[in-house]
Amino acid sequence: MTKNKNSQKEQNNKEISKKNRKLEVKHLTRVEGHGNIIVHIDKNGNITLCEWHVVEAPRFFEAMVVGRPYTDIHHIVSRICGICSIGHQLASIQATEEAFNCQVSEQTLIFRKLALHAENLQSHLLHIGYLVLPDLLGVGSVFPLAKTHKEELLNLIACRKLSNEFSKVICGRTTHPQRLIPGGMEEIPSVGELKTLKANLEESLEWLEKLGDLFAVLQEKYPNFSRPTEYIALVSNGEYAMYHGEIGSSLDERKPNSFYDRIANEYCVPQSTAKWSKNLKDSYMVGALSRVNLNYEFLGSRAKAMAKKFGLIPLCHNPFYITLAQIVECIHSTEDSICLIDLLLTKGLKKEKPVQIKPRWGKGIAAVEVPRGILFHFYEYNEEGRIVKADCVIPTNQNHGNIQKDFDAIAPTLKGKSEEEIELTLSMLVRAYDPCISCSAHYIEMNPQEVTPLVRFVYE
Repeated sequence: MTKNKNSQKEQNNKEISKKNRKLEVKHLTRVEGHGNIIVHIDKNGNITLCEWHVVEAPRFFEAMVVGRPYTDIHHIVSRICGICSIGHQLASIQATEEAFNCQVSEQTLIFRKLALHAENLQSHLLHIGYLVLPDLLGVGSVFPLAKTHKEELLNLIACRKLSNEFSKVICGRTTHPQRLIPGGMEEIPSVGELKTLKANLEESLEWLEKLGDLFAVLQEKYPNFSRPTEYIALVSNGEYAMYHGEIGSSLDERKPNSFYDRIANEYCVPQSTAKWSKNLKDSYMVGALSRVNLNYEFLGSRAKAMAKKFGLIPLCHNPFYITLAQIVECIHSTEDSICLIDLLLTKGLKKEKPVQIKPRWGKGIAAVEVPRGILFHFYEYNEEGRIVKADCVIPTNQNHGNIQKDFDAIAPTLKGKSEEEIELTLSMLVRAYDPCISCSAHYIEMNPQEVTPLVRFVYE
């Protein structure tokens, strides 16, 4: 009976393979927001179409801030993303301070760097453990791992819990920060809180390395795929750039942040409510792998050791390895945070009043590295300190085009594969980018037969 069933299944598969087919993954799972994968397969098993579609509803945060005073902006834009609320808030504050020529203290800068590290850990660990690991272990979600990989799952939960506590200590709560404001800090942690945090971070390094060891074992599960592209990230002469730096490229000389719109070169495509970007090539990548590729020499010693264990030596061209780069960054963020806390404790905490902001007409541009890549905020203020123009270029916007180019390159390698294998491979590829689709979605009406170039999309 079983033999007959198997024979019938094989016959059905042969009949299906003789027809043109369409594979559609609607609302890809284990990503933030709504995106679809559309694949057309001819009767010979060739993939004739492979497209990444963004179908998320529009969200016009740039329009929301127009007319609002500078004191409100950083709170509004942090709501662009619950995962990257710290990064959006810091980009907003940085742009506002530049517009008003406001210089903050060294202590404030250290706290801001710590806040970014906390967010990096929060976001990366969520992606690594809950969104990607199930693919590598052949399950549909993280829940079955409670039986098969209990120790590893508890280790992951402990690391994730600490990252939330880290954010709360520095920012006042785990998401949508309260303490970060233009000109300084509303409140700072106590010496006791910082000492406890440092001790917990030191202990967590071993947990993170165990997580890395698990992925090193599972690394063979990743497709052997390589596609050279342009990598863009903040770069600096003295550190692994996250909060300050210039715009670096693997194919171009570094540029000041004021060149952001000439690098992002945003444009629209019919199948996406999100803008796409390109610089010197048809697409580029931002995010953890780009940062490791461009800033490898400034990784902490234990992070660099993990990168070597993965074989993650610049330039790495496998987009599936973005998750491995995130593990490396988790270790680096922890190492660097320990050093920054030591610096604060050595210098002694100071109760500083925020620098007084004097509103004036001005423009400010910020470039901050958030978990998914380089984030740009541009503001123009009037004499009363109210926004008249705003532009936010989201990391996922910058990655959408690169996802499509990866699809174009990997599609021929999937010839003859089953629909399940094709769906899994393409889904894993999108998930590797850890896209925050909701943050990236904007919409402009267009003729479906035309692609409308869009150098700047600024609300007035």
